[in-house]
Amino acid sequence: MFNSLKHDIQSIMDRDPAAKNWLEVLLLYSGLHAIIWYRISHKLYVKGHFTLARTVSQWGRFWTGIEIHPGAKIGKGLFIDHGMGVVIGETTEIGDYCTIYQGSTLGGTGKDIGKRHPTLGNHVLIGAGAKVLGPFTVGDHAKIAANAVVLSEVPPNTTVVGVPGRFVEKKDKAEINLFDHIHTPDPVSIELCKMLVRMEHLEKQLEAKKNETV
Repeated sequence: MFNSLKHDIQSIMDRDPAAKNWLEVLLLYSGLHAIIWYRISHKLYVKGHFTLARTVSQWGRFWTGIEIHPGAKIGKGLFIDHGMGVVIGETTEIGDYCTIYQGSTLGGTGKDIGKRHPTLGNHVLIGAGAKVLGPFTVGDHAKIAANAVVLSEVPPNTTVVGVPGRFVEKKDKAEINLFDHIHTPDPVSIELCKMLVRMEHLEKQLEAKKNETV
């Protein structure tokens, strides 16, 4: 657990420019505190102490505003930035060095039995307010934009935006940098542009037909 804590602190230092030193991260970062509570509750959960595990996880939720079910499986280096309102369900699996922003949900749809929650690969980014719902995989280096709702599998190295989530960009692994929140394409705007082009094309066809009948 202490080895995982080391990776968790270092991942925050590497990715958050506001982090000044390891002591500040250890004492003041609620996302890290939530992970510590989770590591303890998960150990209890694995040993079959389910009620005690849930009690510890609920204490973590009380102090941090971040709800992580003790049955979830989380790799090293998870960075929960700000964190308030984050929910991670029981059968969620999270790879190494992922980033999750405030208000995000890794949950279920209520229609599945057994594996009900998503599986995140390594280096996945979940934007603020995003909802990833269902027992599917989000591939390595994928990025889910803020407030997106994702209900199906996401290939590696893909950016997903919108409601419902749409793939708007896919890059080779070597080209991937930090998520560009400002210049991410808007799928609604793209579809509206396509509709306008289509309407103009149909209007021209209609006008040509009218001229032929005159």
